[in-house]
Amino acid sequence: MKVSRHAKIIELISRYDIETQEELAEYLNRAGFKVTQATVSRDIRDLKLTKVSVSGGKQKYVIHSHEEPGMNEKYIRVLRDGYVSMDMAQNILVIKTVSGMAMAVAAAVDAMKWNEVVGCIAGDDTIMCAIRTVKDTAAVMDKIRKIVSKGE
Repeated sequence: MKVSRHAKIIELISRYDIETQEELAEYLNRAGFKVTQATVSRDIRDLKLTKVSVSGGKQKYVIHSHEEPGMNEKYIRVLRDGYVSMDMAQNILVIKTVSGMAMAVAAAVDAMKWNEVVGCIAGDDTIMCAIRTVKDTAAVMDKIRKIVSKGE
């Protein structure tokens, strides 16, 4: 549950300008995660989220920008937990996920900042990743295969 909640937090802060722990807790509760402010506080610490200034004198949570080995591990766990299968259509990579995990897995793939990946669009259980070239698509598939096979 914690891994999927963390994935949802990453997705939410990527999508919305969330300024407070209470606001994040509201979004999580609306998404079906029953959380308290204390749980959200621990999650923020675990994910090493930080706040940055945005327009209007407000702040929002973001993923800490320093490359830390522990952060990549969280994305890898989300990818392993949600992954079902994948296939390619030229430079489009289609990833099938566990129902309800596509957005979290797409956020994890985006957060890995692989140069080959232009961007991802997610539904409920399917992700379409735009990849720079057909050759790059095969390379990304190899990266994903290595990640998910180590989890078995």
